[in-house]
Amino acid sequence: MEYKSTLDFAKKMDQNDPLRSFRDEFYIPRHEGNETLYFTGNSLGLQPRQTASYLNEELILWRERGVEGHFEGKRPWFHYHKFAKESLAKIVGADNDEVVAMNSLTTNLHLLMVSFYRPSTGRFKIITEAGAFPSDQYALESQVRFHGFNPDETLIEIKPREGEDVLRTEDIIRRIEESANELALVMFSGVQYFTGQFFDIKAITKAGHKAGALVGFDLAHAAGNVPLHLHDDEVDFAVWCHYKYLNAGPGSVAGAFVHARHENNPDLPRFAGWWGHSEEERFLMKKGFKPMIGADGWQLSNANVLTTAALLASLEVIDRADMKRMGAKSELLTGYLEFLLKETFTESKLKILTPSAMEEKGCQLSLSLPGSGRDVFDKLLAEGVITDWREPNLGKGQAGIIRIAPVPLYNRFEDVFKFVQLLEKAMS
Repeated sequence: MEYKSTLDFAKKMDQNDPLRSFRDEFYIPRHEGNETLYFTGNSLGLQPRQTASYLNEELILWRERGVEGHFEGKRPWFHYHKFAKESLAKIVGADNDEVVAMNSLTTNLHLLMVSFYRPSTGRFKIITEAGAFPSDQYALESQVRFHGFNPDETLIEIKPREGEDVLRTEDIIRRIEESANELALVMFSGVQYFTGQFFDIKAITKAGHKAGALVGFDLAHAAGNVPLHLHDDEVDFAVWCHYKYLNAGPGSVAGAFVHARHENNPDLPRFAGWWGHSEEERFLMKKGFKPMIGADGWQLSNANVLTTAALLASLEVIDRADMKRMGAKSELLTGYLEFLLKETFTESKLKILTPSAMEEKGCQLSLSLPGSGRDVFDKLLAEGVITDWREPNLGKGQAGIIRIAPVPLYNRFEDVFKFVQLLEKAMS
């Protein structure tokens, strides 16, 4: 694609965009009477216009049928967790039985680490990226302490090379190989929240398994953003949220993946709950846990119907948009943003931390503005530009950054063009 730094070019790209009509299916926040330039789908996705109707269906069923809603209506609540399976499986590259919508992200991470972090005296270490999202850091530290180990001696946190901002895949693999005799778990982000780097999930998983470890991923910034192939890549487990690129609303129900090779292993340790128990025997109320096949066997309680309803509303939109078409537009849209930024600013004024290679990023670009980042962020906000400010990541020795994510479902090329113009104004 030969980009041009003109408004006419941006408008022409929007006119030829096969996904252009999907913007109209979302509510765009407003500022001083005008639509904002909203670039924070990597933090909270926008509300689909049909979300209210999905929620209202369940509220009406509850109002009119009460407890009978568990077995009546368009989507009986007894089976509610099943209605998202097919869509989620397509998004993360899995079989239907390998995915389930349940709980919250960090709750799911803890539940799956009960099963997949089984340290021994000789094999107990965990490899992860330095500066992982705090919730992941806290979960790993607390799991390590729960098993009686010292996090300082157990967690191997890989940092970028001196003078670099992102990790090299060969450095990750080398550290896995060096730690092979002591390694119990490899636990990485899919897309690193601070830098926007999309890690090589297949290569990391292969290296982890070769070292004799299990491998899991936090896909909070990856699900709905980048192409995922969890089953084929043989990832052991993964967790994610649905309120970012999957537009299910703040605090919405989260997701989990367990590879099929683990699905029928009742001896695998886990913290059990009755909704993970055999569906055929659930209401017999007997002692003795018999897990359901697949990821469903890690459920604790019945589905949170209202937050799952919001998820279903968004998944219906994404199914129609199609992840492949979304990915194709995302490459063009984020590529255009990167082109304009490099055309407009020298690296001394603005540095893009996110890798340039398409296979190493999704739609998020992380921008470092030495010495002026927070001031520029505030000026953009005053102009109705919604971006995301992140304080300095001391673990990586970086300054604070502005994260911007042009989401293919509702962001336009014209939005990107106007953003760079306003950014230049704010920096001057």
